[in-house]
Amino acid sequence: MKIAIIYHSQGGNTKKVAQLIAEGAKISEAIEVAAMSIGRLDEEFINEAKAVIFGCPTYYGTFSWQMKKWFDTTKIDLEGKLGSVFATENYLGGGADVAELGLIGHMLIRGMLVYSAGCAKAGPITHYGAVTIKDGDEWQQRRARLLGKRVAEKAWELFAAGQ
Repeated sequence: MKIAIIYHSQGGNTKKVAQLIAEGAKISEAIEVAAMSIGRLDEEFINEAKAVIFGCPTYYGTFSWQMKKWFDTTKIDLEGKLGSVFATENYLGGGADVAELGLIGHMLIRGMLVYSAGCAKAGPITHYGAVTIKDGDEWQQRRARLLGKRVAEKAWELFAAGQ
């Protein structure tokens, strides 16, 4: 089973967090995870992926215009895939929750199934998705890895269990 992590990263923080999420998602040898920038996508991998996790930095209190442009112009079919989100911000209150909700809106419009585990599992809680300030302190990095793990577990449950 494949899991794609698609991100936009201006200064490198979001790329680092995408790599942490990828580490967390690698829960089995049967799961292949690839983190890729919106500028260097492997469309075949994304098409084969059962789950896609999107991430970007916050710009002016919402998600980056580059990620918005990607959603507005991509021809990749995301319908039926499990999706989740993460965001990086430069300071507390920088708009990460708003950014994540904006990404989730685009995912719903594309027909994706949205998942974060929220508060349904034991802590730490990931409400809408993982949030880090810059590339995150130890606790925020742990939450990023945990988001990857939880998405991988849910994708396995939905798409691979019993096969």
